[in-house]
Amino acid sequence: MTPSYLTLHGSGKLATRAEEALAALGHCTLCPRGCGVDRLADEKGFCRTGLMARVASYAPHFGEETPLSGVAGSGTIFFSNCNLGCVFCQNEEISHQGQGVTVDSGQLAAMMVSLQKQGCHNINLVTPSHVIPQILRALVLAVEQGLTLPLVYNSSSYDSAAGLELLAGVVDIYLADFKFWQPESAGRYLQAADYPEVARVAIAMMHDQVGDLEIGADGIAGRGLLLRHLLMPGFIAEAKEILSFFAQLSQKSYVNIMGQYHPCHRAHEFAELGAEVSGQEYEDAYAWARHEGLQRLEQGGLERLLAALARGH
Repeated sequence: MTPSYLTLHGSGKLATRAEEALAALGHCTLCPRGCGVDRLADEKGFCRTGLMARVASYAPHFGEETPLSGVAGSGTIFFSNCNLGCVFCQNEEISHQGQGVTVDSGQLAAMMVSLQKQGCHNINLVTPSHVIPQILRALVLAVEQGLTLPLVYNSSSYDSAAGLELLAGVVDIYLADFKFWQPESAGRYLQAADYPEVARVAIAMMHDQVGDLEIGADGIAGRGLLLRHLLMPGFIAEAKEILSFFAQLSQKSYVNIMGQYHPCHRAHEFAELGAEVSGQEYEDAYAWARHEGLQRLEQGGLERLLAALARGH
């Protein structure tokens, strides 16, 4: 399957899109924070990122969902900083402290091409919501250097309509996480009370752009939406609301119910976040997903559930 961005590039529209995105940094409202800072002058808002992106690491990754990792790995590029403030962040050094190196468009393009040369199935852009213009500029250069892999937009779903419109016809695979259903929870744990409404709109836009996940005969995803939900201890009611939303979007939704939560970062400041997810909670979530008609559930999730039950959790 030919990546969509090649068509845009061939018409000259990809470069135009990249320049439009870059200009928008002059009064940045490209994510739901709407900070309005002049990132062209290297001013920094909530995401602590100015004109240039920062990258923590790039490498083949074999721990993503099966249709992304395959046998050769997903070519992940982990961007530093984030437009959310998750108190339980498992990548605190990257997302909150901003560890990584500042890269220009040429360097970012070279990372994409390198991952392709290493045989990866896709280019997996991790935590990309605050660096869409930088990604688009690098993509133009990467295509000119022979990039032909599909792009995976690996997001928390705190994405604005404006940001996603820039990605229409560019991204073939959206990997979207939906964290909390209630505004009170999102405000307390993500520093974004508007997160649930933003995520619902964003995920619907993603689905409109690429549809349900399409997997080739080789077992590798070529296009579509892949959904995640990280179960949180004691939040099974919100998990069920989120899974119901996924089913209403499409019962053909490919869903990964993740049970690997463990207290990190500032989670110890919140008594309710001090535990791990129990096997019973995972079993309840999995059963609810089936009840709602979701049939395409990541098998790795089921394996982790069975392991948790075997441990007696």
